[in-house]
Amino acid sequence: MKLDVIKLDGGKAGSVELSADLFGLEPRADILHRVVRWQRNNAQAGTHKVKTRSETSYSTKKIYRQKGTGGARHGDRNAPIFRGGGIYKGPVVRSHGHDLPKKFRKLGLRHALSAKAQAGELVVIEDAATEGKTAALAKQVKNLGWKRALVIDGAEANQDFLKAARNIEGLDILPTMGANVYDILKRDTLVITKAGIEALEARLK
Repeated sequence: MKLDVIKLDGGKAGSVELSADLFGLEPRADILHRVVRWQRNNAQAGTHKVKTRSETSYSTKKIYRQKGTGGARHGDRNAPIFRGGGIYKGPVVRSHGHDLPKKFRKLGLRHALSAKAQAGELVVIEDAATEGKTAALAKQVKNLGWKRALVIDGAEANQDFLKAARNIEGLDILPTMGANVYDILKRDTLVITKAGIEALEARLK
């Protein structure tokens, strides 16, 4: 499929042929869901923790005799039913991450790119070159109508663009190796430079 290439100032810069393997697939929600869930689970800290009855600070002395009181049988005050006692089967520090095959992750990225292309939310720009001025870039972004956009550059993100985009709400830039399903789907517009398309094709083939 062919797509027009534009400049940051809105001018035309020819067209580019997009690979059907990357941008022409029929997006599948189940594949995208699995990859996003893998990403978010790996990002989860898993540092939540409660104290068990072996970690609370009450005495371990038996609170009253086993028989003859007419009440229930208890050991010490650390039991979960008492106020201040340990928690039974509460959360412990652990990793929430799980494995996902590398081929499936690549497939998910291809489906995310195809989803944006199919929805008409894909924009190709000549390059992410800017003067490094936030005000000038913000004006260009507003004129182009990008409200929540992700820019994917080549092997390395343009440093001047990074500096200028830092304080513009809703605008982010990633190098090709940082491109991921969650960030692509989260934004309304996906913007890729010509260098970014070449690098993505090399990465995902």
